[in-house]
Amino acid sequence: MNDRYEAGYGDDQYGGEDQYEIVGYDDYGRPVYQQVPSRSPQQQTYDPYGQRQGYPQGGYDTGQQQPIPPAYDPYGQQGAPYDPYGAGGHDPYGQAAAGGQQPGGTEQTAYIPQQSGPDARPQQRSRPPEEPEAPAPPADPERQEAGEEEQFAFVEEPDGESEDVIDWLKFTENRTERREEARRRARGRIIALGVVLALVVTGGVGYLWYAGKLPGVSSPGSATGTTVAAGAQKRDVIVVHLHNTGKRDTSTVLLVDNATTKRGTTVLLPNSLALTDDSGTTTTLAKSVDDDGSSGTRDQLDTVLGTDIQGTWRLDTPYLQNLVELVGNIEIDTDTDVPDPDTKKKGSAPLVHQGKAQTLSGKMAVAYATYRGPGETENAQLARFGQVMQGALRKLSSDPSAATTTVQTLAQILDPPLTDKDLGTFLAKLADLAKGGKYRTVPLPVQTDGTLTAGTSDSVVKDVLGGTAKSPDAGSAVRVAVQNATGAKDDTEKARVTLLGGGFGFIEGGTASGSEAASEVVYSDAADKQNAVEVAKTLGLPAGSVTKGAVSSGADVLVVLGQDYRPGAS
Repeated sequence: MNDRYEAGYGDDQYGGEDQYEIVGYDDYGRPVYQQVPSRSPQQQTYDPYGQRQGYPQGGYDTGQQQPIPPAYDPYGQQGAPYDPYGAGGHDPYGQAAAGGQQPGGTEQTAYIPQQSGPDARPQQRSRPPEEPEAPAPPADPERQEAGEEEQFAFVEEPDGESEDVIDWLKFTENRTERREEARRRARGRIIALGVVLALVVTGGVGYLWYAGKLPGVSSPGSATGTTVAAGAQKRDVIVVHLHNTGKRDTSTVLLVDNATTKRGTTVLLPNSLALTDDSGTTTTLAKSVDDDGSSGTRDQLDTVLGTDIQGTWRLDTPYLQNLVELVGNIEIDTDTDVPDPDTKKKGSAPLVHQGKAQTLSGKMAVAYATYRGPGETENAQLARFGQVMQGALRKLSSDPSAATTTVQTLAQILDPPLTDKDLGTFLAKLADLAKGGKYRTVPLPVQTDGTLTAGTSDSVVKDVLGGTAKSPDAGSAVRVAVQNATGAKDDTEKARVTLLGGGFGFIEGGTASGSEAASEVVYSDAADKQNAVEVAKTLGLPAGSVTKGAVSSGADVLVVLGQDYRPGAS
């Protein structure tokens, strides 16, 4: 079955059968058919344009005559014949009366074939088996082009709307994601703020606890602290003996690293500190260093101070000079001018100038650490040595390996059990504390006889060293009272240092009203005669100066220094 318009189909001009003709096109360019009554062979339709009967308007001849469809009525009803003059109007062509009846009175409903596009063919209309198919006219090119444009617009319109919908969904999704991301960032900020606040609160509470400002809680360094007792704190202690090779003097300090409180301390030990040797004899720190050596002095200090010293570092003045030069000089506040020990000419410029933040080389540091000016006590010189040690620690590397290398470069032979690595690691810890401002230098206070008292020494012995003072009995050392009759105030201090260094106790006897030419060493008890002889030898006085006489209360031997006294002649 051909769905095109076939020539001659149903167009029996002489058979009198019914025929279908195109009466118009719908809005989509599809043809509209209508059944028309059969006409006699003689009946002709007037053609005002002079076209041949039976030919389509396209201008081609199919070999049979074609009916001419009426004009297209875009506003007419589908399936109704086109009436340009309205219902019942004038028909100039006389077509309405061709069958002797009104159009539509006996005609059937117009057939509208379905098509999916402008190029689609009309579908076949279902007819009775005996009824032939109506031929379909060729498509109008203009209407076909218009149909294609309309169909294209119809197809593209949903695509544009789909893209708009997709864009809107993407925009909505992106906005939702941005809101979620903003919420996550806000939660992150809140959590970070909470962590910071917690750290601030914890740090504040820790500081108040350490400072002992929390109610009912004392600082860890307090003697009455309930958190960590002073004796329970972990400490590392090393004793340092500075040997002045030029004058054969010694100065001793303790280097303390408190691992519990994270603080370092240099404790200055006076040479007059009373110690007890292995035989039970009372001696002084200076004499112990000369006689008993490093190990003996370390054990005696442990006994007196109740501490545990891990090692001894003997530091001769040449090694101190090298140490300062290795760390790149030091910077300290000097309290006096120091002359150059190698210059004997008076009026020469000082080697070290008094002032703030003075830079000292190795030679300058040694001169300052060992200097004791006229009329100054031993404690003044000891304090300068402590300044130099703290200044060197500030310049020393905090890295244990680098500090160990510095110690090894000194090429010292250390006293066992102290090794280069042990000393380097220990000094690196103190260097870190010194750079952080957690380091201090304190003196150990002693009485005139070199003994310790609870009131004057607990602040250092217990709090810094974590020990308990155990000084020898006051009566175990020979007590020597010194009265100065030389006319020089410095001689009293020099005699004190000499006596303490010799293991004697010192008692200040004041200054005589006038000068004496010869010195005297007086004892009152015959049992103290030998002690008087030893005192004379220690001070460098002649044996004939020893005599029996009255001795001041509290002393075993009385010494009156005369102008024949020569300090350093002993």
